[in-house]
Amino acid sequence: MDRFVQAVPAPADPYASDPFLRSWLDRVLGPAGHAAAKDRLTALAADVVGSLRAAHSDAETHPPKLIRYDAWGARVDRIETSAGWQEQRAAAARHAVVALPYLPDARGTWGAAARVVQHALLHLYGPESATFSCPVAMADGAAALLCHPEVDPAVRDAWLPRLVATDPSVTVTSGQWMTESQGGSDLSRSSTVASLMDGGGWTLTGEKWFCSAADSAMAVALARPDGAGPGSRVLAPFLIPRYDSDGFSPAPGVRVHRLKDKLGTRALPTAEIGLDGAAALPLGDPTSPGGLTRAMTLVVVTRLHNAAAAAGGMRRGLAYALAFAAQRTVAGGPLAGSPLHRATLGTLAVDAAGAFALAAHAFALLGRVEVGADPAAAAELRIVAPLAKLTTGKLAVASASEYVESFGGAGYVEDTGVPRLLRDAQVLPIWEGTTNVLALDALRAVVREDAAGPLLARLDAAQDTARGIAPALADQLAAATAALRADLSEVTTDPTAAAVVAGARGLALRMGYALTAALLVEHAATGDEQAEVAARLWARRWLRHDEIAVDAHHNLDVLT
Repeated sequence: MDRFVQAVPAPADPYASDPFLRSWLDRVLGPAGHAAAKDRLTALAADVVGSLRAAHSDAETHPPKLIRYDAWGARVDRIETSAGWQEQRAAAARHAVVALPYLPDARGTWGAAARVVQHALLHLYGPESATFSCPVAMADGAAALLCHPEVDPAVRDAWLPRLVATDPSVTVTSGQWMTESQGGSDLSRSSTVASLMDGGGWTLTGEKWFCSAADSAMAVALARPDGAGPGSRVLAPFLIPRYDSDGFSPAPGVRVHRLKDKLGTRALPTAEIGLDGAAALPLGDPTSPGGLTRAMTLVVVTRLHNAAAAAGGMRRGLAYALAFAAQRTVAGGPLAGSPLHRATLGTLAVDAAGAFALAAHAFALLGRVEVGADPAAAAELRIVAPLAKLTTGKLAVASASEYVESFGGAGYVEDTGVPRLLRDAQVLPIWEGTTNVLALDALRAVVREDAAGPLLARLDAAQDTARGIAPALADQLAAATAALRADLSEVTTDPTAAAVVAGARGLALRMGYALTAALLVEHAATGDEQAEVAARLWARRWLRHDEIAVDAHHNLDVLT
């Protein structure tokens, strides 16, 4: 008797098979702008389904190793990574995944929308990058920080060109060394000290507990200048060269205590690192106010990358589940023909479309801030950045759990690669601030910066747009907006009230869900059928909490 072997085809080209992505780019970039991006996107998608899928597997199979000593006993603290990880690094450079929004020709072609094209690249690249999307995010954040006008031009000129290089032999990535064990997200408890030496240089001394991309050539760290007072506002960002002048030996004063044994992101080297007089370059004047504000330039960028990773992972998980369902036979027929399974996949497709819209909108706002210094975009980004990160992070974990389940027992077996979807998704609501941390950040934006104004204005406008699409959709948006307006009024009246603080997570998620509905409505107004169906079902699912299974089944083909 022959042994049955389940056929599981790889998903199709992630650009050619994603009509929602292509339709979005048509609207936001215009047909000519999308056409100008097509070759880049097509080339990256071809690598994703070819060499990068293999590199992803290799990096997952061969996680990083810490070599503390060389053969003669000298301390080297060298982190060895796989060939697959190095191929991911080279591909990120070749395809300008970090560099694109900084390239003069890209800005000349797309202007502020260069960030929109970058987001599309991330959407394709991230899900099978073995989480090299993390150093990509931090390199982008570091580049944005180095562009800050208060940064010494000599420091900028030495490092920025390398961060945004498209030549793999030149490009570098950055780590982010902010977390300390006693503080976590409470930066006010940071104890790393920055000292000014007699010769004018700065050194850092302290312990950093969660240092991602620890193999990067540089890192951005927060430290408290010697003699500065308590609290977080006096903290300042510093650039730490990770290696000595030979580019290989560890820089003096940097010790890698151990690599983290994590739930997921196993190909990504994350370390505990001790600093003992490590040389550092200030990013702005450490003795003047505003250091933490400068550092937030980096954090905003990495939060948006987090949202992009969530949305990209959701779409790729859906592609894998659809491919499996097309081949799997259940009860005498294909699993893809089961109304129940179609309803599950259709619901997941609605969530994936919403997550994409939210992440893509955040990148569009960032581009308008960077290129046009658009004050309206800056005001909206202040609330959208935390909302996009926290909303997509929660959606990604829930979706990943469903994707694992959709494979049955095979989804629980490590060598299929499917469990990775869930393991890697779980970092998304944690890195760059947990859901609760981001919810409180959103409340601060509402109270201190009147950030609710731009959000409510977009929701009001979407109601009017929705009237021409589906009156019921407009009514759902109107009801959600009215409830949010009342709740946000309570927040501004007494932001420290126990009820306000305790309800911050729920309020932030409802803001994120309503904003996503508005964004889907805006896209649906172009006549895009997929966006219209997604908008209607998203509003029913997340604004009214209705069951959408029957409609998700009937509309699966439209939604995917």
